[in-house]
Amino acid sequence: MRYWLFKSEPSTWSWQDQLAKGDAGEEWDGVRNYQARNFMREMRVGDKGFFYHSQKEKAIVGVVEVIAEAHSDSTTDDPRWECVDLRAVCSAVRPVTLEEIKADGRLDEMMLLRNSRLSVQPVTADEWNIVCDLAGIAPR
Repeated sequence: MRYWLFKSEPSTWSWQDQLAKGDAGEEWDGVRNYQARNFMREMRVGDKGFFYHSQKEKAIVGVVEVIAEAHSDSTTDDPRWECVDLRAVCSAVRPVTLEEIKADGRLDEMMLLRNSRLSVQPVTADEWNIVCDLAGIAPR
């Protein structure tokens, strides 16, 4: 299993929107960055990810699971763009802010800190466990 981080502006797609989709989940559509698309092509069913609210909140607020591997993005006719489907797994007991991540020296190499604009990015197993601990989530 691999771990990921998915960023979304809450005004576009929030954690509450994701939760409302239940087990059916939803496409992680609209990604128009080749590196982010390529990361989605690497994902497998069962991979887990952090759901990150960008813009004002800047915090990890929940955990999602990949429920469908990369396929054509239904929001475009352009065959270059693909997406995965995600379902909500659990909410963070305590959201983990970007400031907390920056302040935790164990997370200095986290891609979120090095490439903050990338909407889909990998998370190492060690980073996953540290952030889960900070968020009050049992690592899955």
